[in-house]
Amino acid sequence: MTDTLTVTELTRQLKDCLEGSFPLVCVRGEVSSSMHAASGHVYFTLKDERAQLRVVMWKRTAARLKFEVSDGMELVAVGPIELYPARGSYQLVVEQLVPEGIGPLELAFRQLHERLQAEGLFEPGRKRPLPPFPRRIAIITSPTGAAIRDVLQVLTRRWPSVNIVLLPVAVQGDAAAPQIARALETVPHIADVDVVIVGRGGGSLEDLWAFNEEAVARAIVACPVPVVSAVGHEIDVTIADLVADRRALTPSEAGELVVPDRAELMSQMQHVGSRLTSSLRERAAAARRQLDLLASRRVLQHPYERIQQQAQRLDEWHEQLLRAIRRRTQHEQSRLAGMAASLNALSPLKVLERGYSITLRAESGTVVRHTADVAADEQLVTRLRDGRILSRVESVEPAPAIETKSTQD
Repeated sequence: MTDTLTVTELTRQLKDCLEGSFPLVCVRGEVSSSMHAASGHVYFTLKDERAQLRVVMWKRTAARLKFEVSDGMELVAVGPIELYPARGSYQLVVEQLVPEGIGPLELAFRQLHERLQAEGLFEPGRKRPLPPFPRRIAIITSPTGAAIRDVLQVLTRRWPSVNIVLLPVAVQGDAAAPQIARALETVPHIADVDVVIVGRGGGSLEDLWAFNEEAVARAIVACPVPVVSAVGHEIDVTIADLVADRRALTPSEAGELVVPDRAELMSQMQHVGSRLTSSLRERAAAARRQLDLLASRRVLQHPYERIQQQAQRLDEWHEQLLRAIRRRTQHEQSRLAGMAASLNALSPLKVLERGYSITLRAESGTVVRHTADVAADEQLVTRLRDGRILSRVESVEPAPAIETKSTQD
């Protein structure tokens, strides 16, 4: 079973999918339900025989429009598709709007756009990040145009130490696209270039057409250094903008994108340095308090006291051990003496000392206990307290049996 999503989560996924798939579209249709809001935004619907599309044109775009949008007009709208979460519907956000009567340049733009999009050259996943602190920047533009002046002014103001290499090219006319493509191919052979800015100021579709040429688009894609496209003004969208690693709405914005603001960075570093100093001071103070606390402990103030106590304890244990050993030794000695006395009392030698003797068979050494144990002429050994007597049996005379008589009363 798939995970259950909230409406917001599902809408966010649809928004990412939809907007990522349609970053720029050109749509032709008839205007209906147009509305000019008090805010300056314009809302209308583009429709044909079988479908309709909601369209919004923001105030800044509408203010530059040379004609008024009204119902019944046949228009071509250019812009990205966006999903409006509050209504759960998609809409076209107009960046460029032209009346019907499309020319050959627009048709060529569409065809190239579709071909490059099918190859995945517009995908955000293939775009590279810009270096945070570039050492050298290559600028591909006209050396006499307003764009180079704007970019240089921004770069030198924000990051004075940056090194700039200008690759002069024509930015309009038939020779422009080949020159721009060759300049992009030259960039890898220039040492230490970290980022490239390619562009020009605004103009008509014909003026900007060099940046819609396939040769320029593929040179941007093939360049191993990240490329920022800064072509025209905010409403101008070219193929170069779509394949570049980053699009700047204006040449001035390109300068802001590729280098940090030195003054802002210094302010941030000062703030971080201040916080770091404060943090280090707090940690040093905490360490000092901890050290003072440890130093106040008795074990550190009198380090030998604990050793002396343990030494005294060891001496006490030593005396206790010696006393225990002596008591155990005396106990075992008393016990051993008692056992020796018991054994001595049972010793046959004690019996001999009282005048008794032990008779043994000389041959086998066994004790003679009965008359039946010996025979006539057998040699015997008699053990006395002070020695042995060797004798031979003359005869064996068993003791007479004792008879008992019972009487009856």
